[in-house]
Amino acid sequence: MPHPVVSREEWLIARKTLLARERAMTHALDELRAERRQLPWVRVEKSYVFKGPDGVRTLGDLFGNHSQLAVYHFMLSPGSEHICEGCSFIADHVDAARRHFEQADLAFAAVARAPIERIEAVRRRMGWTFPWVSAGDSDFNYDFGVSFNREDIAAGRAIYNYGTVIRNSEDMFGTSIFAKDEDGAIFHCYSTYHRGNELLMGAFNWLDLVPKGRNETGGTMSWLKLHDEY
Repeated sequence: MPHPVVSREEWLIARKTLLARERAMTHALDELRAERRQLPWVRVEKSYVFKGPDGVRTLGDLFGNHSQLAVYHFMLSPGSEHICEGCSFIADHVDAARRHFEQADLAFAAVARAPIERIEAVRRRMGWTFPWVSAGDSDFNYDFGVSFNREDIAAGRAIYNYGTVIRNSEDMFGTSIFAKDEDGAIFHCYSTYHRGNELLMGAFNWLDLVPKGRNETGGTMSWLKLHDEY
């Protein structure tokens, strides 16, 4: 369909109209982000243990010398050869960004249920350097709403994103935020799932500026591949 072509004066009127809506959206997002930061916390009582390339790591270890930790729950399941394109798309944004947010007292780690050997193979292939550990058979991904056992799936008890019933997938994706106080106590601050993770996909912000947008003519993220498969 041909796109409307107008004079510079007409374009400026339309642009200023849109700008008013963009400014209103920006202010609304500022308020939402402030409200998010004020959510109450839950103390993490379990002693979660992960396996990293250099051995066993606790949840506290993943903080390093920071007081805040972002965990990305990567869909990399035990026994599966599939690498999730969407998770990889998010992961592609991390290494450059974490050089900045680590200066703002925020650590990052990815967690998956796959064995560490599989995780390391994927990391080498994709060229990522961020910390990535295996939750193995621990409760971590189950407790934070991204992994489900077969019995719960069969019984309709597998709930994702605060209300969606999972019918067949044992692993989904999401992001969880934790904080640690001066005494070493750890708190769960926030988790987001499904489209809530779009805020981590910086490339979408660029695509949203252009006429073709996200170019999803074949369905949501239909064009997306692992970055070494384009």
